[in-house]
Amino acid sequence: MTRDCGHGVTLRLSSLSPAQGGLVELTVTSAATLEDLKGTWAGNALPLWQVGEHTHRALLGVDLERAPGKYELSLDAKDSDGAALACQVDVTVRDGHFKIESLHVANQFVDVSPEDRERGDKESARLHEILSQTTPERLWHGAFRMPLAGVKTGHNFGTRRVLNGEPRSPHSGLDMGAPAGTKVFAPQAGRVVLADNLFFSGNTVVIDHGLGIYTFYGHLKSIAVREGDDVTAGTILGRVGSTGRVTGPHLHWALIVNGAHVNPLQIVALGVH
Repeated sequence: MTRDCGHGVTLRLSSLSPAQGGLVELTVTSAATLEDLKGTWAGNALPLWQVGEHTHRALLGVDLERAPGKYELSLDAKDSDGAALACQVDVTVRDGHFKIESLHVANQFVDVSPEDRERGDKESARLHEILSQTTPERLWHGAFRMPLAGVKTGHNFGTRRVLNGEPRSPHSGLDMGAPAGTKVFAPQAGRVVLADNLFFSGNTVVIDHGLGIYTFYGHLKSIAVREGDDVTAGTILGRVGSTGRVTGPHLHWALIVNGAHVNPLQIVALGVH
């Protein structure tokens, strides 16, 4: 969808009606230089990055639990003469139609002891604090890749899980099958902001790619990076395993865009760079 905002400014969206868990790429082009360009979507600030003198981009993450309906996307800027420019468009979020899946796991991961519950709550708060930060610059360079060689898809994203008969939160990542010990690669450049063993996700790595974009890797057999490391596309992060709450070896790969949990396959499919 392309919208003429006037004054030589054009707004283009990869989709005007994404489903829950979807990712939308926004491109803003202008005939002249824009000053103080700012974007908001659903009332939240939308980080933009510049890819040319007259081109800016942004990613709209549609959280898998965002209620279906219309949400306003707005852009505000000033032209070279200081005149105010504004443009709005409604983005319609559709139902994701996620499956319901029943699983049986070890009882200690469902009937959690008070000590493990306290640990899990502390780790959840730590993750929330990390993911709520927005690094103001773009740390990646080029298109995002898959984290496993030869694996092009996954399953269970958004699945509403019932564990041992008890409803749980929807599955916020993608499960990618691979034998234990398979190398896990960084899909793009960024900075490691977590490399630790967590109660539910086991050995876990989180990469900050900048501008509110994070990728998450869980259930690793081993971790090959440390917090604070700068990584490039192809850096080995660790190896596939079955640590934490799992039924077998696999990689739990998740994408968080400005706090929204979205299907990570979409950042590869969009060719974001």
